Amino acid sequence: MGSEADPATRKAGIISKIRLENFMCHSSLQIEFGDWVNFITGQNGSGKSAILTSLCVAFGCRARDTQRASSVKDFIKTGCSYAVVIVEIKNQGVDAFKPDLYGEMIIVERRITDSSSSIILKDHKGKKVAQRKIELRELVEHFNIDVENPCVIMSQDKSREFLHSGSEKDKFKFFFKATLLLQVSELLQHIKNQLDAANSVVEELESLIRPVQKELDELLDKIKNMEHIEEIDLQRQILIKKLAWSLVYDVDKQIHDHGSRLEKLKDRVPACQAKIDRQLAKQEELNRLLQTKKMEISSLMEKTSEVRKMQDELQEKLSVAAKEMFELQEEETWGRNSIKKMIKHVELLEHQVHEFHEQYVKDSQVKDGEIESEIRSLQAEVDTVSSSIQRLQEKENKLLEDLLSMKNSARDTLMEIEEYERQHRALQREISELKQCQTNKVTAFGGERVLRLLQAIERNKKKFKKAPIGPIGAHVTLSNGGVWSLAVETAIGRLLDAFVVTNHGDSLILRSCAKEANYSNVQIIIYDFSRPRLHIPDNMVPRTGHPTILSVLHSDRATIINALVDMGSIERQVLVKDYDTGRSVAFEQRPQNLKDIFTSDGFRMFSRGPVQTILPPNKRVRAGRLCNSVGDQISKLEKEAMNLEENIQHGRGRKRDFDAQVQGAERELQSIKRQCLETERSITSKRLALQDLKNGLAAERTVDPLTDASELQQEISRLRLQVQEKETLLQEVERKRESAEDKANSLNLSHENLRESVKEEILAIEEAEKDLLIIEEEMQSAEREKTHYERIMDEKVLSDIKEAESLSQKLHLERQENFEKASKICSETEMESVGGCSEVNSEQLSIQLKRIDRQLRQEKQRFTESIDDLRETYHKKEQKILKKKQTYQAFREKLEACQKALDIRWNKFNRNAALLKRQLTWQFNSHLRKKGISGVVKVDYEAKTLSVEVKMPQDALGNAVRDTRGLSGGERSFSTLCFALALHEMTEAPFRAMDEFDVFMDAVSRKISLDALVDFAVAQGSQWIFITPHDISMVKNGERIKKQQMAAPRS
Repeated sequence: MGSEADPATRKAGIISKIRLENFMCHSSLQIEFGDWVNFITGQNGSGKSAILTSLCVAFGCRARDTQRASSVKDFIKTGCSYAVVIVEIKNQGVDAFKPDLYGEMIIVERRITDSSSSIILKDHKGKKVAQRKIELRELVEHFNIDVENPCVIMSQDKSREFLHSGSEKDKFKFFFKATLLLQVSELLQHIKNQLDAANSVVEELESLIRPVQKELDELLDKIKNMEHIEEIDLQRQILIKKLAWSLVYDVDKQIHDHGSRLEKLKDRVPACQAKIDRQLAKQEELNRLLQTKKMEISSLMEKTSEVRKMQDELQEKLSVAAKEMFELQEEETWGRNSIKKMIKHVELLEHQVHEFHEQYVKDSQVKDGEIESEIRSLQAEVDTVSSSIQRLQEKENKLLEDLLSMKNSARDTLMEIEEYERQHRALQREISELKQCQTNKVTAFGGERVLRLLQAIERNKKKFKKAPIGPIGAHVTLSNGGVWSLAVETAIGRLLDAFVVTNHGDSLILRSCAKEANYSNVQIIIYDFSRPRLHIPDNMVPRTGHPTILSVLHSDRATIINALVDMGSIERQVLVKDYDTGRSVAFEQRPQNLKDIFTSDGFRMFSRGPVQTILPPNKRVRAGRLCNSVGDQISKLEKEAMNLEENIQHGRGRKRDFDAQVQGAERELQSIKRQCLETERSITSKRLALQDLKNGLAAERTVDPLTDASELQQEISRLRLQVQEKETLLQEVERKRESAEDKANSLNLSHENLRESVKEEILAIEEAEKDLLIIEEEMQSAEREKTHYERIMDEKVLSDIKEAESLSQKLHLERQENFEKASKICSETEMESVGGCSEVNSEQLSIQLKRIDRQLRQEKQRFTESIDDLRETYHKKEQKILKKKQTYQAFREKLEACQKALDIRWNKFNRNAALLKRQLTWQFNSHLRKKGISGVVKVDYEAKTLSVEVKMPQDALGNAVRDTRGLSGGERSFSTLCFALALHEMTEAPFRAMDEFDVFMDAVSRKISLDALVDFAVAQGSQWIFITPHDISMVKNGERIKKQQMAAPRS
């Protein structure tokens, strides 16, 4: 059964005390009732049933409906002149009726005399507040007290009739009346009868005006035929006027066309002039930009003029120094070569002196061979140095490629480090959230917001009818550790943050608490907390051999599981271990009642008709919220974080290695460039020496071999003196060359520094000069465009305008002549009022005028009556029925709206009736199971029958189902009592009363029935009054059960 009602809300409408004076068999009786279960026992004739009768009378029930008297004066005790019934009703809690007026207690007093009957409502102090029946009806409707409903008050006669009767129609009447379906059905049927009667009245009224309407239609046809002649004559007059003005409009049209052409030509003037002006504006703008750019260049030139001057001076000095250096180098090289040649020549001459005559030819050949050998040696050195230069260049190119590869690797390593750092930050956030969840599980389902919301709920808990339950995730656990945590989170993750409330009022209060806690978009589920945990039949669950979410999810609260079943369909969502198994179950087996398949790694699979769908895991889903081993998961994530930190440190080390390699490669590249420069200088000097040797060899071969030895001696002496002089000069040249080289290097370094310092200014000047050239070209282009449009303006536009203006003047003169002729026939305003004639020409109007003249003569010969007389007759008759037609039409629209509303209410009534039928069977079975009995209630609304069939425990092995008429008296009474309790559970009232409810029961059935009644009454929550003549000692005592014994009747 449902949970107990809130004591703060159930003290409104329950009976506190009944006082009777001269009522039926009681001279004076006062009886007080408890707030829960009350038993009143006594012998027959002690006046027990008078208590329920007094309740019915106090709340306005007619005497005949109590089945105890035909009029209220019959309730007056024999020998007395009046009777008084006073009922005190508690009026506390949120459902109190006008508490500011009545206070915490409402006193209903009904006084009966032989001639009158009155009702007075008093407040808690006994002060009269109201005395009209309308106030009593308002009170009864507020507390939902329907004393004629057998589920509210079941009198002695109704109990016997209900328990003893086996008629299916009687049971249907009881059910139909107890669930208020009878009251609603009679009300809807009454409205339908009234609508049918109203429709009949409107139909009859409409039929009365149909003959008059028929006469009006005949008159209207005649009037229309005669109006046709007037229309023809009117058309003739209009055509005459149109014909007169058509000639004017023809000329107007020509004027308009020429005017349009003239306007277009004139429109070309501003367009052409605008283009000229745009070009002029463009020239001015370009000229302004040109001046600005020149000023900018001038400013930059001024800034860099001094630097340029210094640069030019340095460049000039550098050129002079370089030229001087190269000249001195060449002079030094030439001097050295000359000295070497002279020394060699001296040696040769000395050798020739000793062996001049004998071995002249031989010595000459040996000398030539040595020189040629030296030439070959120098040539080999030159080739070797050339190959070295080529190897250095290849090495330089390779180093450039390696350097680029190193830089790319360093960039890739940096990107890898950044990715590791991003993953590390994400893991740290997740670890922090899991640690917070480990401290307080609630924070996993909304963070700090849900804590603030729970605090707000605690502050406002008195406002709720039932304290909200939530978040749902904090009240559920998973079996098998964290195996299914990702799958369950994927399936119902959005519901785990939700809160459950018992009604709409509590949802509004919770919404205000969420606003107070700054928790926007909180998900709220409204569900009845009193409902027990749902039982899902096996035929409603997919049979796959795999667990469902319902089977792995556990909660101590039945409301949580019920809400997840209704909102998330967790009984139809199946969990499987891997992807292949999921595909097999979802798309090959396809069992009934299957909604979705979820794998342990987060895949979702389902089929809707022929469409098969597989959704990959959602990366944003957090799998650890439902996991029982949060500590293990934190350890796992911390290990992953440590691995990422190691990867980051390793990546940073590789990055430093790459940077060091790049720096080393750049240094090596600079070294190779310096080697290339030095090698090029070496090969240049060797090539010069090689050329000198070749020149010396040629000179030696030109010496006369017949020269005298003395001449050779003199030549030797002279050459030695020259060698000494040349060596002295060579030392001086070498000193000058070193000085010039130092000077050239110094000037080159100064020039490079100066060029770097003004590089940006020079680039800006070059860019400005390019922009200046572009602006000058655009100015020339704008000048050409302006000249082109000026020529078009003079040669084409202005000449065409003059020609069009001359033609327009002629047309205006012609139009004036036609206008004067047309004005004599009618004014232009009159002609315009009949539609004008701009759409047709004069020839078409002439043809139409002739045709209408002929038609008018024919029509005048057909009719002789006056159209004015016919119109007057039609108007009089129309006025007679017009107001009636409007009134009847308004009636018809209102009736249709009422019929539509009635149809909607009938549909709702039928839907509610079907729902009540299913609910009745479910509740009936729940009560029968307490005695091991099962049954079914079959309601036929068309035949107006209700049958109750039960299956007794002794029939458990068979399929025999017996009607209640085949049961014993006790069994039939118990099953009928279960049926009554099921109806009680479907109705609401602050108090309920039953008189002789245990009639026809044996001792065992009475014991079971009493236990069932007491348990139901205590759990149901409202006030119960049971009246019985039997012994109730078997009823267990409790603080919510009150027993009272009526005095024995006087003999």
